[in-house]
Amino acid sequence: MTRRIRLLLDPTCCTGRGLCAELFPERIALDRFGYPIVSGEDITPDLLDHARRAARYCPQLALFVDERR
Repeated sequence: MTRRIRLLLDPTCCTGRGLCAELFPERIALDRFGYPIVSGEDITPDLLDHARRAARYCPQLALFVDERR
């Protein structure tokens, strides 16, 4: 079974600071109000550290990396 890794956002916690998009622009863009739009694409192994860093430094803990099988 292959491992799917995704970056997930809890929009109820997000305050729209935009730090996540600065740390992980490969998968996160900002809408016109500054709130993140997370790509639905799987996180590839070469981007996993970047995804984890964006989740770790989210001031509201609104992002997390889902590494379920």
